[in-house]
Amino acid sequence: MNMMGNVVMALRGISSNWLRSLLTMLGVLIGVAAVIVLLAVGTGSSEAVAKSINSLGTNTLTVFSGGRTTSQTGTKSSNATLSTTDVKLIGDSNNAPDVQSVSPVISTNETATYKGATYSTSVIGSTPSYLPASSYTISAGRSISTADVKSHAQVVDLGSTVTSSLFPTGSNPLGRQIQLGSSEFTVVGLLASKGSSGLSNGDAVVIAPYTAVQDQLTGQSQSFSELLVQGKSSSTLTLAQSEVESILAAQNNTTVANLPFSVLNQASLLSTATSSSKTFTALLGWVAAVSLLVGAIGVMNIMLVTVTERTREIGIRKAIGAPKSVVLSQFLIEAVVISMLGGVIGVLAGLVVVRFKIDGVQPVLATYSIPLAFGVALLVGVFAGLYPAYRAASLRPIDALRYE
Repeated sequence: MNMMGNVVMALRGISSNWLRSLLTMLGVLIGVAAVIVLLAVGTGSSEAVAKSINSLGTNTLTVFSGGRTTSQTGTKSSNATLSTTDVKLIGDSNNAPDVQSVSPVISTNETATYKGATYSTSVIGSTPSYLPASSYTISAGRSISTADVKSHAQVVDLGSTVTSSLFPTGSNPLGRQIQLGSSEFTVVGLLASKGSSGLSNGDAVVIAPYTAVQDQLTGQSQSFSELLVQGKSSSTLTLAQSEVESILAAQNNTTVANLPFSVLNQASLLSTATSSSKTFTALLGWVAAVSLLVGAIGVMNIMLVTVTERTREIGIRKAIGAPKSVVLSQFLIEAVVISMLGGVIGVLAGLVVVRFKIDGVQPVLATYSIPLAFGVALLVGVFAGLYPAYRAASLRPIDALRYE
């Protein structure tokens, strides 16, 4: 009997016990769908983490003011702060050749008001280099300029959430004056939407010259809360970090090991997060593999039952001259057909499920998971059907015909 004949016979055997066959397929179906969905969840989670980290800026280091004290003379100590002198030294290419730009940052929360509309927002005082370093782009108008910083100009760039909260749809906010706290600022630019990063909304911001923020909102005595340092490339970001730490250590008469500031390296953070995400995805893959193993056991169990039920049929076929290979292929193909049908339906189910968010994570289909799922379904059929098929093919005709 040829291959097509064996497939037809396998389909007849499956249809004769369709409910049992359907329940057997269900185990493979769930396993295959689990492979696709769980790998998609892992991939989606990994991409979300990477996007969140990248939204902090491009090739950036963030130096946070720790507020600790550092020894100045061996007998005295003073509060460690980030100052304009630090900004100038780090921004000097002779001191830090791998640094592209350095942006001082002062942050405060204020209520923005325009003609009765209000919105509580984060106000970031910085310099023009802050926008490209933080991956902000201008959708209309212009960004704050170096001239604005020098002249203490009360101008702002508005995030898209702040814009939509203060101004009616279709209106032009450029040139309008909004109130931050008790001070008026002129809108000179609108920021393109950046999206959320973790718990923070990147669009719920107002960016202004740090000099104006000091003048009107925080006071001149407040030091910078952080410095955003952009490296020239991701490959040299570690070198840029060493240069920044050395400059700050020299400025505070201490060593890099005792530096009274914390430095967040985006590249290191992304590498750690990527490694963790790969481990998480692999773990999800193993969970799905367990589901497929359970499905394989179900297929093998049903095939053993099928061989037992059809013992007399096997005896008749062998008695009229069917060779061992024909009987073997008949039951093996039947097991493979059950597994592949379950695999096809499982792939379709998986493709439907990945369109929906799962616990806040948008799954991203891993293209390799589809051929992987099909391949595993085929292996399940071969693995689960091989022993029952061999057992059927090994039956002696006389024993099979005597079976009740």
